[in-house]
Amino acid sequence: MKHSRATLLAVIFFAIIIWESNSSLAYSETFSQCLTTNSDPKHPISPAVLYAGNRSYTSVLEANIHNLRLNTSTTPKPFLIIAALHESHVQAAVTCGRRHNLQMKIRSGGHDYDGLSYVSYSGHPFFVLDMFNLRSVDVDLASKTAWVQSGAILGEVYYYIWEKSKTLAYPAGVCPTVGVGGHISGGGYGNMIRKYGLTVDNTIDARLVDVNGKILDRKLMGDDLFWAINGGGGGSFGVVLAYKIKLVEVPETVTVFRVTRTLEQNATEIVHRWQHVAPELPDEVFIRTTMEFVNGTASSQKTVRATFLAMFLGDASTLLSILNRRLPELDLVRSDCTETSWIQSVLFWTDIQVGTSEKVLLERNEALMYIKRKSDYVLKPISRTGLESIWRKMIDLETPTAVAFNPYGGMMAKISSTATPFPYRAGNLCKIQYELYRFMTPFVSKNPRRSFFNYRDIELGTNSHKIRSYVEGKRYGEKYFAGNFERLVEIKTRVDSGNFFRNENSIPVKPYFDS
Repeated sequence: MKHSRATLLAVIFFAIIIWESNSSLAYSETFSQCLTTNSDPKHPISPAVLYAGNRSYTSVLEANIHNLRLNTSTTPKPFLIIAALHESHVQAAVTCGRRHNLQMKIRSGGHDYDGLSYVSYSGHPFFVLDMFNLRSVDVDLASKTAWVQSGAILGEVYYYIWEKSKTLAYPAGVCPTVGVGGHISGGGYGNMIRKYGLTVDNTIDARLVDVNGKILDRKLMGDDLFWAINGGGGGSFGVVLAYKIKLVEVPETVTVFRVTRTLEQNATEIVHRWQHVAPELPDEVFIRTTMEFVNGTASSQKTVRATFLAMFLGDASTLLSILNRRLPELDLVRSDCTETSWIQSVLFWTDIQVGTSEKVLLERNEALMYIKRKSDYVLKPISRTGLESIWRKMIDLETPTAVAFNPYGGMMAKISSTATPFPYRAGNLCKIQYELYRFMTPFVSKNPRRSFFNYRDIELGTNSHKIRSYVEGKRYGEKYFAGNFERLVEIKTRVDSGNFFRNENSIPVKPYFDS
């Protein structure tokens, strides 16, 4: 009898699998018909719809997968990609995805550390709305603003700003291939963060496709929804088509440097002092510190190397005057510094030789890596003893992975924690990006332990979007957004009560019994 029951359960199990597979194929055909019906005849959607098996499917899917960890034979793949060529294609994707209850993943640049913009962990059919064709950058010098579509990469934004002005810039990330949509909607930061704040601190309008397939600007969507998509993750509330960004002033000459010091060259003392100084320097100075395990000069020697990478909105003489007074331990000299233009400093920070043609910023290809990183926040300086314990751990592990510290202070300490969904402003010395998560517990934020939403991390918790959706969402949501989480939930519940816009780390809707 037990054997018969087991056999019956196996038959039912495989029948469900076959039914789901067949229904998925049938769904795909119905979904395709829906897309055609709901598209603007002047802008046919059929060239943008790529099914598995289509000769362009694999190349489009893999073009914006930058993490080898998320591109294996077992990685869940979308049954369909909509590589939108027109805003109406985005509207059709939302309308039909909602009508057929299909999960939609929204991808701009594909740099998500856990691939939530193109991978589903639910086991159910899903499709990808890929925004890479919607990439226009329209710069208006008169107003010092630009409309930037979500599929553009930061390198394109920088290049087209530079084409029109040598003294205007945009304070965003240092990786030129990062997509605008995810970068801005998740918070976004770069090496001018201390002078001009986050990307979301420099956003003044947006165009969004809502759950009803309508296109809204800031006036139509209202202040609450605009607030939410400016750091709370646009993919939880709709599809952001474009952002209107505020451009900022930069001098014709900026200064950069990259200097390294090993433990034998007093790295511990320099890093310890850097923690106290970097957040208090003039707002125009940003110095990132990265630590990594390296083999020493002696064949058996192992050590840690600290790299100090700086951006200064000014000339080298002024920077030397500041740092030789405030951080003499670094022992910076004039030959360490490079004076250049802002646009060339972007290349320097990407480890491209200064003097290379600026057109390299238009290239979307980059080296692929197998990567998993996490983030944290430091609220008070780590002691010398603490730093030494970190170095020992890195040497014991012989890990090549770097620990990167990005200083705050400046403008970050002047903007309210509720001005945008990004909450970690005053009181935070720096943000860390790394892998030594458990070991670093004594040195970083607690209750809750903080994390940067743009470095999404499913190890903080995932959401199945079932009965306990709000509880599951709160686990990771409060780590990303602290006290702003509940406001995001309220807005989400109001604009997307059916939770169509969802992923494993999205904002949940409020439970009906609490509303």
